[in-house]
Order: sequence, then C-alpha cells, then structure tokens
Amino acid sequence: MRFEKWQALGNDYLILERDELPFELTPARVRRLCEGHFGVFADGVLLLSRPRDPEHVADLRIYNPDGSEAELSGNGAREAILYLRRRGWTEDDEFSISTAAGPIRPQITGPHTCRVDMGRASLTSQDFPGGPPDGHGELPINNPEVATLSFQHVSIGNPQCAIHVTSQAALDALDLPVIGPQIEGHERFPNRTNVSWYTEIETPDPTAEAGGRARIRARIFERGVGETLSSGTGAAGAAVAHVLSRGGAGEQGTHVTVVLDGGELGVEVGGDLRVNLTGWAIPVFDGRLSDDFVKELHETE
Repeated sequence: MRFEKWQALGNDYLILERDELPFELTPARVRRLCEGHFGVFADGVLLLSRPRDPEHVADLRIYNPDGSEAELSGNGAREAILYLRRRGWTEDDEFSISTAAGPIRPQITGPHTCRVDMGRASLTSQDFPGGPPDGHGELPINNPEVATLSFQHVSIGNPQCAIHVTSQAALDALDLPVIGPQIEGHERFPNRTNVSWYTEIETPDPTAEAGGRARIRARIFERGVGETLSSGTGAAGAAVAHVLSRGGAGEQGTHVTVVLDGGELGVEVGGDLRVNLTGWAIPVFDGRLSDDFVKELHETE
C-alpha cells in the first residue's frame, strides 16, 4: 500500500489514493496511521479520489489524527494540490478540487508553491449558533489571569475562533495546552472549533486607510489536533479578524503576512471577505506500508 508524506510549514500529512486502499479509511485506522512510534506519524491524512463531478480534478477528504474529519485545511489542501500536479492528475496551472467545505480553486505558482482561492469567509455559521451577525463573542474560561476572552468567529469552510492578544510577549506566554481545549470544546461551538491567537508585529500607520498590507504573529490550536506549528485556515481566520478590527479590507483588499511557528503564509482578504492563501508545500518521503502493518490495519475496527 503506497503513500507519500508531505509537509507545509511543519504541518505534515500522509497522502493516500482511494483506488489503492484495500479497506475503508475508518477513524480507528486513521488514528493508527498517524500514531507516533506505532504508525507512520502525521498531523492527519489526505485521501484523494477520482472526482464525482468532471469539473473537478479530484475529491479530497481530510482527516485529523484523532480520526475526525475536517472540512478543510489550508496546508493540507496545498499539499494535495501539488501532489496532484506531480502525480499527473492534471497538467493545468489552474483547476478545481472538491472538499467537504465545497470546491477550492488553486493556481500553481511554482514547483513548490500555489495560491488557493478558499472562497468567502463568513462571520456567521451553524458552528456558532446564535452568534451575532458580526461574529463577535465572549467566552468565560478557567484562567486566573483572564476570566473572559473576546473573540471573532470566522468560518472558512471550518470554524475559527480568533482571539487578539495585546503583545508578542503575551502571545508567547500563553499556555495553549491548558486554555486551548477549554475553547475548542466550549458549548457555544457544538462542532468544536479551531482557535487562533494573534497580535500585530508591525503597528499599522493610524492615518492609513483600510486595506494595504499587514503583518501579524499567530499561534494555533487545531480542533482534533492540539497546538500546531501552523494552520492555513487558522492563519486565514486570524488574518480576517485582524482586517476586520482595522475597519475592513477596502476595495483593493488587504494582504496579511501571518508568521507562524512553522513559517510564514500570505493571506489576501478581499473587501467581500474572499480569502486567497499563498504558500509552499513539499514532499518528505514516499513509501509502502508493510504487509504486516496493512494486516493490522485490516483488523482494526
């Protein structure tokens, strides 16, 4: 059973083709594949299938290491996109793939880079029921320093909870393994949520109009994963929240460079909240699972 392992800003996925799988990809099998020491070890699995709609090059399903399915992943999507090109599924620079969050449309910009139209972000969604139209909210948390957190809900195919932090020192001091689970699983988010904390690195000119360029630092706690080196949709959620806090993107849009633990991502936020994500992804290795391990996966419920 063949697979490839790819990474983008330290966010690593196993890529499998559905036609080569000898079994269904169940949550238990995903957990076993992603497990350290006993499996291949990864932040998730990308499953590519031949498209049901001929307008798409492929259908993409994304699994977290806990076996749950994610609607979308910015880093995972770029890895899948560049894999499809390398493996000959398409020779086009621009195409479409289907995801659980809807179609996404990439543009290949180099051997290891692409720009992905992620669609329009929304400030309301079924993942934040009862939330106001502007997506603002507050959460009580069990933290002696901060009893209540103000946040911005953003839906980018999956739910994002973006929280502004006053300084980079305060951002670095956050104990994400402690506060992350409290927010991810809060009752206000019935399907759980991804969480990003962000702060400005370069203070914008207060006389400048909305739009232009910005640079922020972010840390990410992913639903079903925990703290990660990077997240494409998490970076996008933080970028949208930052742009909204400055009055919106303006007609020309805003380009936000998001600095993550694993590197930098470019997020373009349009005046209509359309998001384009630009970054790199590279293969780490390819291989085959041993017959013994495949047999073990077969026997896993």
